[in-house]
Formats: sequence, structure tokens, C-alpha cells
Amino acid sequence: MVFQSNTYSVLLVSASEKFNTSAQSLLPPTDFWPVNQAKSVAEARRKLVSASFDLILVNAPLPDEMGADFAMEVCEDSDAGVLLLVRSELYDETCERVLTAGVVTLAKPASQQTVVQSLRFLCAMRERLRGKRQRQATVEEKIEELRLVNRAKWLLIECLHMTETDAHRYITRQAMEQRTSKREIAESVIRTYQ
Repeated sequence: MVFQSNTYSVLLVSASEKFNTSAQSLLPPTDFWPVNQAKSVAEARRKLVSASFDLILVNAPLPDEMGADFAMEVCEDSDAGVLLLVRSELYDETCERVLTAGVVTLAKPASQQTVVQSLRFLCAMRERLRGKRQRQATVEEKIEELRLVNRAKWLLIECLHMTETDAHRYITRQAMEQRTSKREIAESVIRTYQ
């Protein structure tokens, strides 16, 4: 991909060496690295316990199960983009079943161009999810800071008989004077008066 700032880790879940070789040729290390392989759903699950992946390609069927349930689980439990390749006669039924979970499905055999386009779509989806996750983490941090500041204010009100306005001013002023965050001042107040 052009102007790629990062690479995407990939897990290929396939029992077919032919598929793995073909897929590897579509995953240049400049864009997709590392590329791990699993020959069964059980092996893929073990790999997911110890590592996370940006993209997961599932070539169904697999020796221990079809692969659709695994693909849906991965979408539910992670931010990974999941591409499920199924035989053309099973495409409509499988696609309808996994679509609401967020699994992208392709009918086999699929052209290289179709697979590459699907990979790019998954990368775009992965970036979108990564951005949402970062915004969510920022909001959660702000909410936690507000909780700590409010807790510290109530301790100042209770222990030093300040008004809420004075307690708020005290925390803000201390943060400015000490060139630190309100969170750190609040944590210090909590440690002192609790």
C-alpha cells in the first residue's frame, strides 16, 4: 500500500498450503508483518491467547470446524478485521450468518484483486476501530480524572470545611502552582485525608 505509516499483523488460519502460499504473496512484509499461520481453529485460538492481530484471514473449512463461528468470536472479542473465505455454494448462507458480527466474507475461488481489495478494506476498518478505541480511552481517562477530583473535593469539604467552590479552586491552583495535573493533586489530597 502506498504511504503506509504502519504494518498490520496477520494471522492466516488455513489447513491448505496452497492457500497459505498464495496468501503470503498478497501480504508484502512492508505492509503486513508479522504473518503467522495456524492450521486449525484450536491452534488459532492458542495464538490469540498470546498475541493480538490486526487482520485474521480464515480459509474455511478447517479440520476442526467450519470457521464461521471462530470468525464471529474474533470479531466480538477483538478489534481485528476478519476475512472469511468459503466455497461459493456456501457463500450466501455463510455471509448472511456472519455479516452482523462484522466478518467480511468472500466466495472461493476469489481473484487476487478481490482479495487485495478486501485486505485494504479490512485495513481501513482496522484504522477506524483503532481511532475509536483511542478516543474511548481518552474519554475514560477524563471521566476517571473527574471522579478523582470530585472525590478529593468532597474530602476537602468534609475535612477542611471548604465550600465546593473553594475546594475546586484549591485543586486547580495547586495544579497550576506545582505544574502538574489536577489528577495528581486529587490523588495527593485523597492520600492525605483518607
